[in-house]
Amino acid sequence: MTTVDIMDQQVLCGRKVVGGCVEGEVLCTEAHISGWGGIDSRTGTIVETRHPLRGQSFAGKVLVFPGAKGSSGWSNAFHLTRSMGVAPAAMLFTEMSTKIALGAVVTRAPAMTDFDADPLVVLRTGDWVRVDADKGIVQLLRRAQEQPTVP
Repeated sequence: MTTVDIMDQQVLCGRKVVGGCVEGEVLCTEAHISGWGGIDSRTGTIVETRHPLRGQSFAGKVLVFPGAKGSSGWSNAFHLTRSMGVAPAAMLFTEMSTKIALGAVVTRAPAMTDFDADPLVVLRTGDWVRVDADKGIVQLLRRAQEQPTVP
C-alpha cells in the first residue's frame, strides 16, 4: 500500500493510537526525542543538547518523529506539556513502543503510527496537514513555502 492522491492532495494512511482530528503546521525530525531531560515541559521546547531541533518549540504543531528514547519518564514529560498548554497538536511516529503509546495517551493529542509510507519522507517542516486519527489519515493540505535562493 502506498500514499494516494485524492483531488491533488497527498494522503498518508496509518493506524490510530489516540483519536481526534486537528489541522496544523508540521515539525519533522529524524531523531528520536528524549522526554525526561530532552524537552522543557513548561515551554514545549526541545532542549536536548545534540538534538537537531534543539531550541525549537513543538507546542501546537504536528510533531513527526521516529519515536521516544530514554527512560519511562518520557510519558510524564509529555503529560506535563498538556497541563502547561504547550503539547503538540498531534504526534505522528514511525516506531511503536509502549513508551510512545503511553506518552501519546496522556498527552491526549491525536496520534498515529504504522503508515503506508514514511511520513518523514512525505512531509517536511512547515507543511500544513489535517490529521484525522479516527479515520486513519493524514492529509497534506499545503506545502511549506520554498525559500527563495539568494544569488
